Amino acid sequence: MNSFSKNILYDGQTESRPKPLQLCAGNITMVFEPDTVFLRHLRLGDHEIVRAIYGAVRDHNWRTINPKLSNLKWDSNTSSFEMTFDAECKEDDIDFFWKGRIRGDAKGKVIFDFDGEARSAFLRNRIGVCVLHPIVECAGKPCTIERVDGTTEQGAFPRYISPHQPFKQIRAISYEVAPGARAEVRFEGETFEMEDQRNWTDASFKTYSTPLELPMPVRVEKGTRIQQSVTVSLVGEQRKVLAVVQGRPPQLSISTTPVLPKQQIGLKVATHGQPLSAREIELLKRLRLSHLRLDLKLSGGRYAEALRRAAQEAAQLGANLHLALLLSDNATAELDGLARELKMVSVNVPLIMVFHVNEIVTNEKWVHLARERLAALNRNLLIASGTAENFVEVNRSRPSSDSTALPCYSINPQIHAFDNTSMIENLGGQLGTVETTQQFCNQSIVISPITLRPQSDFTLEPGAASLPFSVDARQMSLFGAGWTLGSISRLSTATHIHSLTYFETTGWLGVMETEKGSPLPDKFPSRPGMVFPVCHLLADLADFGKVCPTHSSHPLQVEGLTLLDQQNRRRVLVANLLGRPQEVKIKTGTCRARIRYLDETNAEQAMMAPEAFRSRLGEQVEARSGKVELNLRPFALACVDIE
Repeated sequence: MNSFSKNILYDGQTESRPKPLQLCAGNITMVFEPDTVFLRHLRLGDHEIVRAIYGAVRDHNWRTINPKLSNLKWDSNTSSFEMTFDAECKEDDIDFFWKGRIRGDAKGKVIFDFDGEARSAFLRNRIGVCVLHPIVECAGKPCTIERVDGTTEQGAFPRYISPHQPFKQIRAISYEVAPGARAEVRFEGETFEMEDQRNWTDASFKTYSTPLELPMPVRVEKGTRIQQSVTVSLVGEQRKVLAVVQGRPPQLSISTTPVLPKQQIGLKVATHGQPLSAREIELLKRLRLSHLRLDLKLSGGRYAEALRRAAQEAAQLGANLHLALLLSDNATAELDGLARELKMVSVNVPLIMVFHVNEIVTNEKWVHLARERLAALNRNLLIASGTAENFVEVNRSRPSSDSTALPCYSINPQIHAFDNTSMIENLGGQLGTVETTQQFCNQSIVISPITLRPQSDFTLEPGAASLPFSVDARQMSLFGAGWTLGSISRLSTATHIHSLTYFETTGWLGVMETEKGSPLPDKFPSRPGMVFPVCHLLADLADFGKVCPTHSSHPLQVEGLTLLDQQNRRRVLVANLLGRPQEVKIKTGTCRARIRYLDETNAEQAMMAPEAFRSRLGEQVEARSGKVELNLRPFALACVDIE
């Protein structure tokens, strides 16, 4: 049997990606990514001015048509650069071509030009340049808005997630990016406005065109030209801001207070419908899951077998069962039928999530009805409601102040972009949804499910050549496990979370492959019975009940989480989020540590022979100058037990 390629182990891909280009414009540094056609991380020293600038083509369903870059030419030196390229956005009936030109001068001015032409007629919701403003440097901070009519407004970026556009009719926006340093972002060619992308857990504010209040979709005729430009510049007297963190190795710092209980973590019952095998049960038992989530569509009443199987599997795993109910207008009869079925199974159901087939956000009347019809089953039963979709739906339809239902929403990092870097960046938006919910709701929050892609019902058609939209090959990769560690770490510091549900038990949406194997092995190249790296991550969490906040000096490169068991023994989990080796230091004080790596050298063994992998003790090291040093291969994970 052939071994996996490194790229598949790294992030589920079959081809390597081109390396980003490092660029400078005076005191501003940045990178250009040829594979995504993004200009990213415009920085003054350590401070991000702009997270990204890019050209977007989105169809009438808001689907992003990814650009294919060609004819890239550039000339650069230590203080300036110029590049040109062609970008083709072609899919189905859409054929749009644009030329890009990006210039940076020694005074710190960066200009991104977008010059496009439609080669076919099609419907679109958006075409043009988008600018992402960073959360850390901007959220809650003052800014000045110049309107298209020439007037100016003094405002501030929202501290908590704004449900609607914080600024409209934008011609330029300026804000302080470091003490005494101010930047301006100026737009030409269209009217721009801003949205708070944290509504979808993107860690940015996005300034874009065309305004959403205008009718859409818009028909684009063949030959239509679209020209836009964005200029980023430093305002006033410039001074050099030295980078203190950037360019140095990442470091993890562990807070001794507060010590927090570990979040209750569970998985979804697999939607492929296959029961768990004896081996799968034994592997999943080691994860010490809080719960399994089962989705039930109650109309039609054909769910009894699925309920009984899920109840049995939850009992075998020592887990509770969370039910996500999809009701219709015949909800009274449906809930009464569910109550009868639940009396015939032996499982603890402490939480029920209530949704309605015709509502994006659940009406309060269905919550009251569910509590009324199901309360006799469990006097401590909790009811959650909200949305099966993104946080934005709850934020725009906030529950009443007297609601007793737990708010519920899902999370995934790929609403607007699909590359590794965007997924890593978007980890920074997850905690903001919790902090914002706490501003309008006193109840604990149910985040369920947390997945790599938006989830939807699908049936794999015979002869299908591509993966369903909900499936991402990174599910089986080291990157997928590292992203999950980042998510758990970010959400671990929240104090008002009821539970977190990640992925499914088995299959290509799960933490291990089924014994039948992948339905599309060419696209999702797992093997029957394979245990994905994310399963090992959850196993490393299992025996620990408390967490200490862990700060990464380079959160876009390395994530970490510190755990404590009942004897206060420390375990630090670390993930390299990049496709290159990194040296990482953990500030531990004087100690010994035992390190077990999961990387390209042993990932295949860990996947195919998990018991043998987990029996390894790892290497023992001594802290140097109060720091444990790690040498992480690309996308590697490390389990560090402090002795």
